[in-house]
Amino acid sequence: MWIYEKKLQYPVRVSKCDPRMAKLLLEQYGGADGELAAALRYINQRYSIPDKVVGLLTDIGTEEFAHLEMIATMVYKLTKDASIEQIKAAGLEDHYVAHDRGLFYQSASGVPWTATYIQAKGDPIADLYEDIAAEEKARATYQWLIDMTDDVDLQDGLKFLREREIIHSLRFREAVEILKAEQGTKKVF
Repeated sequence: MWIYEKKLQYPVRVSKCDPRMAKLLLEQYGGADGELAAALRYINQRYSIPDKVVGLLTDIGTEEFAHLEMIATMVYKLTKDASIEQIKAAGLEDHYVAHDRGLFYQSASGVPWTATYIQAKGDPIADLYEDIAAEEKARATYQWLIDMTDDVDLQDGLKFLREREIIHSLRFREAVEILKAEQGTKKVF
């Protein structure tokens, strides 16, 4: 199965308390294009994809859980010392009343996570194209998050996550080519 080390995939540092940024990061925690949706999408799609690329979905799906853990750590560090006034100023009072500083799978705008975010068509090529799109949307979101903070320590972790999304997109593109080449030599589907 997996071996879990009690350390993050990449160090998470923040320079200051910033509940506003924590709220924005919730988009990657429980939003439609966030890390939870990606992890569950890829782990779920493994069951209807050819063996040649099933390991890729397992590896990337597992890594997305590591990214989810990084986002959770960022949100925690950005809010742990926040005053009630800072919580209110960031627009997190609804979250605070329901969850205190605990994390809850929701988007930056407060929409709870839903299984409808997970796409799985059962057609390997269609699913891989969906995965490419998901990775590109995550890449774009990470860039916009980087643009929203002046905390260079936080930017460092976000840049790491953005680069991993690029790598995942490339791996999914390679998988499409593998399956298309195989489809050209015999009927796979």
